[in-house]
Amino acid sequence: MQDGIAIRPARPGEESELTALALRSKASNGYDEVFMAACVAELTVPAEAVAAGEVHVAGEDVAQGMYRLIVKGDLGHVEDMFVDPGAKRGGIGRALWMHMEARAREHGCKRLELDADPFAVPFYKAMGMKITGESPSGSIPGRMLPRMEKAL
Repeated sequence: MQDGIAIRPARPGEESELTALALRSKASNGYDEVFMAACVAELTVPAEAVAAGEVHVAGEDVAQGMYRLIVKGDLGHVEDMFVDPGAKRGGIGRALWMHMEARAREHGCKRLELDADPFAVPFYKAMGMKITGESPSGSIPGRMLPRMEKAL
């Protein structure tokens, strides 16, 4: 429970539901069908990530949001952070972020990094992240994304 919001590890078999959530969330930023089709592979939640405990979900029965944290030594890489469009601006993103930061600290992470969707930069800045450069998109050739980091 984080700020009154139930957050739990993703369950095996939820990958399709979580992938659909990620795609809905991304599309809510106004991206067209061609763009979204190019993002499907990158936004697919792998069963291995769920089994490894990297994916956490807001919501007991229906997923309202999710994140994926990959720990690499003292670095926490935020691979995914999505909130269902119908649940945005209700505190779920912040609750997920706080939960993720706590887990990163428990794993000994000294800093977090992520490649941000440009529409998500204001949220990440509000969570204390700073733009440190650019990274190429994993889905759209030639597109660059803001690289963001935060010391823990």
